[in-house]
Amino acid sequence: MKKIAAAVVGLIVVIAFGYWLSQGRHDADGDGLVLHGNVDIRQVSLAFEGNGRVEQLNVDEGDAVKAGTVLARLDTTTLSLQAEQARAQVSASQQNLLRLQNGSRPEEIRQARERLAAATSDARRAGEDLARVEAISERTDGRGVSRQEIDGARNAAKVTAARAREQKEALRLAEQGPRAEDVAAAQAQLKGTQAQLALLEHQIAQGELRAPENAIVRSRLLEVGDMASPQRPVYELALTSPKWVRVYVDEADLGRIKPGQSARVTSDSFPDQPVAGKVGYISSVAEFTPKSVESEELRTSLVYEVRVRVEDAQNRLRLGQPVTVRIAAGTAR
Repeated sequence: MKKIAAAVVGLIVVIAFGYWLSQGRHDADGDGLVLHGNVDIRQVSLAFEGNGRVEQLNVDEGDAVKAGTVLARLDTTTLSLQAEQARAQVSASQQNLLRLQNGSRPEEIRQARERLAAATSDARRAGEDLARVEAISERTDGRGVSRQEIDGARNAAKVTAARAREQKEALRLAEQGPRAEDVAAAQAQLKGTQAQLALLEHQIAQGELRAPENAIVRSRLLEVGDMASPQRPVYELALTSPKWVRVYVDEADLGRIKPGQSARVTSDSFPDQPVAGKVGYISSVAEFTPKSVESEELRTSLVYEVRVRVEDAQNRLRLGQPVTVRIAAGTAR
């Protein structure tokens, strides 16, 4: 009988202890949950997109940086010189295109007309000389002029007539202006030089390493003078906004929380100053794979990950810090 009584007392103690444990995870009013976890560490490894020598490092480990802050710079002297050369090429291409688009100047057209007038006058005079020589030859039956003189006058008339036609065509081209194909080629050349300049300016901009978000510098991995590359991070940053708290909830309490529920997060450093938050994520998969055959008691021991998002304007929570999360019931949106 004493053994039976001892067993009954032990069973009562175990049941009471289990009830106390289960009640300890709930608020005093019995409607909310009390969970324990840690502030998540979200880390970013920053590296330059190109290769080069580190010229400047602006922050050290532990420094707080704002989004867009320049953390480091590469030596971009060579790229800057190439960019200056590309700017000169862009300027030359712009002037060439402008020249073609404006066409011939009035002075050039006037000169072309004057050259045509002179060539036409020469052709007319050569024609008159040829006619006079031929007339003399006819009147004298070929004795007044030699055959050589006639051939010379005829060749001079042909040359001057060809020169007149050439100047006439030159005037027509000057009045019409450049061909559309020449203008299109000049435009394409200008676009090519502009693209080359934009590429160099982009590469120069990549020589600055900027913080993507508000963060804390966790590690400084390179020093001034080191060779940087996309495969070698320069800094490791811990993101500070927003902060996430990772906690775990039992399977039995899984139905008591929903995304959007209000939460209060406290730490040992500020136990009376809770930070407001909301449930942002509830895992749909248990952390531990259950056995194929399990008892009802074993199913209730499974846990699910829950993340609570907090806006810690006073910076009371530190990354990785253990915290207590109290989730109020009935506040899901």
